[in-house]
Amino acid sequence: MTVTTPLGQVLRDGGGMRLEFVRAYDDPIDRVWSALTEPDRVARWFGTWTGDPSTGTIELLMAEDESSTPQTVTILQCQPPTRLSVDLPSPDGSWRPSVSLRAQDGETTLLFTQRLAEPYDASSIGPGWHYYLDRLGAVVAGVTVPDRWDEYYPSLQDAYALLS
Repeated sequence: MTVTTPLGQVLRDGGGMRLEFVRAYDDPIDRVWSALTEPDRVARWFGTWTGDPSTGTIELLMAEDESSTPQTVTILQCQPPTRLSVDLPSPDGSWRPSVSLRAQDGETTLLFTQRLAEPYDASSIGPGWHYYLDRLGAVVAGVTVPDRWDEYYPSLQDAYALLS
């Protein structure tokens, strides 16, 4: 399989660098939101989580790390069904991915953003989020979830090189 979904972009702005993806779904916003937040649907594309989100934290076990221990994820912003921002532990320090949803005429547009700490190399982060967003799209569409990481990395590595 060749990855055919839209690439993300590495962009420089007043706040530094960010990785940004835009995805469009022929589904209502509530269906996309539930794929981002409901435990059984999140487990199909990203990982399993437990806990009470109203406390501001959950325990997340990433899909590819089933033998490891769950990590505490802090919910920074949750405005159903339009905005979700979390503090996600990573081996390189804390990541703060955010998702914004916009509904129009029964369709939903997703904007995913993650700030990059200099001198982060987006060539590994970009393919990773691309993979997970394709998996999210499959869950929203109700189709088979892609599970071939090697089709994303290293093949998409150069597509996410930092701008000079």
